[in-house]
Amino acid sequence: MRQYEANDIRNVAVAGHGSSGKTSLIEALLYRTGATDRLGKIADGNTVSDYDPEEVKRKASLNLSIVPVEYNNVKINFLDAPGLFDFALGQAEAIRAAGSVLIVVSGKSGVTVGAKKAYKAAVKAGKPRAFFVSKMDSDHADFYKVLEQLKTEFGPSVCPLVVPYVEDHKVKCYIDLIGMKAYSYESGHRAEIVMPDLGHREEGLINAISEAVAETDEELMDKYFSGEQFTMLEMIRGIHKGVRDGSITPVFCGSAANLEGLSLLGGAIVSMFPSAAEEIPEEGEMDGDVVEIPCNAEDPAVAYVFKTIADPFVGKLSYVKVVAGKLTADTELVNMTTGQPEKLGKLLYVRGKKQEEAKEVLAGDICAVSKLGANTCDTLCAPSRKVELAKIEFPAPCYSMAVKPVGKGDEGKISQGMSRLLEEDPTLSFVLNTETKEQVLSGLGEQHLDVTIAKLKNKFGVDVKLEKPTVAYRETIRKKVKVQGKHKKQSGGHGQYGDVWIEFEPCDSEELVFAENVFGGAVPRNFFPAVEKGLQDCVKKGVLAGYPVVGLKATLVDGSYHPVDSSEMAFKTAASLAYKAGLQEASPIILEPIGSLKVQVPDDTTGDMMGELNKRRGRVLGMNSIGEGMTEIEAEAPMSEMQDFATLVRQMTQGSGSFTLEFSRYDPLPSNLEAAVIANSKRLTSEA
Repeated sequence: MRQYEANDIRNVAVAGHGSSGKTSLIEALLYRTGATDRLGKIADGNTVSDYDPEEVKRKASLNLSIVPVEYNNVKINFLDAPGLFDFALGQAEAIRAAGSVLIVVSGKSGVTVGAKKAYKAAVKAGKPRAFFVSKMDSDHADFYKVLEQLKTEFGPSVCPLVVPYVEDHKVKCYIDLIGMKAYSYESGHRAEIVMPDLGHREEGLINAISEAVAETDEELMDKYFSGEQFTMLEMIRGIHKGVRDGSITPVFCGSAANLEGLSLLGGAIVSMFPSAAEEIPEEGEMDGDVVEIPCNAEDPAVAYVFKTIADPFVGKLSYVKVVAGKLTADTELVNMTTGQPEKLGKLLYVRGKKQEEAKEVLAGDICAVSKLGANTCDTLCAPSRKVELAKIEFPAPCYSMAVKPVGKGDEGKISQGMSRLLEEDPTLSFVLNTETKEQVLSGLGEQHLDVTIAKLKNKFGVDVKLEKPTVAYRETIRKKVKVQGKHKKQSGGHGQYGDVWIEFEPCDSEELVFAENVFGGAVPRNFFPAVEKGLQDCVKKGVLAGYPVVGLKATLVDGSYHPVDSSEMAFKTAASLAYKAGLQEASPIILEPIGSLKVQVPDDTTGDMMGELNKRRGRVLGMNSIGEGMTEIEAEAPMSEMQDFATLVRQMTQGSGSFTLEFSRYDPLPSNLEAAVIANSKRLTSEA
């Protein structure tokens, strides 16, 4: 692939709902431009974008892939983002590296949650947007219905530039409203035909475009109000400017399956989408100041790692956006995250899984670098230009499962494999719960974790299974008691003697509070530490279900000793006997962890969500409108009831909802649930 300068590069993220046709569109453009000699299909598992074994198996995009297409002497770097919500990582990476975002909307399904999320993410990132209405060959596709949905949802900036002409529910041709030409397609080949009569729609469509173009420039506005017609060049120039500043969101349409409308889309990307040189300049922090970084190949190098792939055989592969300057294999860079120098490996242009070595990569382009020490979100720059770019905001993990090895002795292998997978997926979390001794994997949903353990097996040869994580309960007491613990044992030689009276009472402390109030030397002071040590060992396990005990104060008040047989071990044992007897008498209870919950849902599902929280023993604290038809519910809920909450929120809101759940405190477990918790604890202990 030849080298391109920034003016001849378009970086376009392709986003939208799952199964809306993103990968098929890119595959069709590859075939249409001659980059591939066959039209791959998702059902056949042979598309350029979806090359990962799990993607082929599941027939869906799970990872971001880079697919450059050369069109009219311009390089279009398509960043194919997954549409499934469990794999939102890919969309975040794609939008961060892109100069504009093409949102694909199915002509059958219309505006779905995935399209709304992609649009919102693009707006937040300040990236220009456009829509492509796909699957126009389908029987139930309705372009004008989808167009109305787009205008209603996203406002007056939505402006159709290509529309279909439909007869008998079938698209006969596509009309380019800028050139006012009609094109029919036969076996993927385009032919210009006589312009059909659009009827009452034509005037409205043309006026909408003209008005949008007029608002981009004062001279064009004057010309519009004087009643003059815009030239095609003025139209393209106005749309180009409007797309870049976000005042125009163009709409295109076509069929990837039948190769229809693709040339119109490709031509528009080249002429109307911002080039890499015109992208909104990156901002970075340099010596405490915020500075702009123009896309200039002559400046000192600045690059950004936006994606990492971990491969056990090839090693780490880092996807890099060159923001300024140029990269070569001998370029000296500094990693601004670590402060360490970075040595570049091979520079590669990638197209799906295919790689082509590059001698140098100029500002505005995207490449991959092999065996780079940097991680996702790291800024690499020339030593003479130490600037750090903003990091990607990734969605936080919200669904957790315990990882159990299928084979014995694989715990170490699990940790090694997971550390590699965490390098390529920042939306994953993998921690060892020191209390439950479980390795807990967290991600964005059930499917996300399923794919992760499949990768763990395929890439690193470690077979694991997922189970519900153990809930970390606590135990405490409710009343004050005074008990004796006496240990007396006589055998040959020295015996063992320890005798203590201890008061146990509730207190407000996570740790054991130990005190002594002994008079007259009933227990010598040198045995006090042994008594405390015996109690410290005991509070690790409660008397009900074996959970750690909190909120406990123990006061040594009396006892007795033997001048020969008493020892630290004897008093330690006596303290444990007092503990077991005392806690049984002190009305022991189980405490459960309570989480602080904030869940964002559409306004029309707030009632259903509050009902669900009540079923889960939650307590709603308040509601706040957060705009855009969404409400935030603040609540508290037992952590034991929230295991599948991520799945529920996604199902109830069709993917538009989100939540955060953080541990808050421990509260008494309802007495009617204690028996089940105790029985489960005994079962887990017996299996250990």
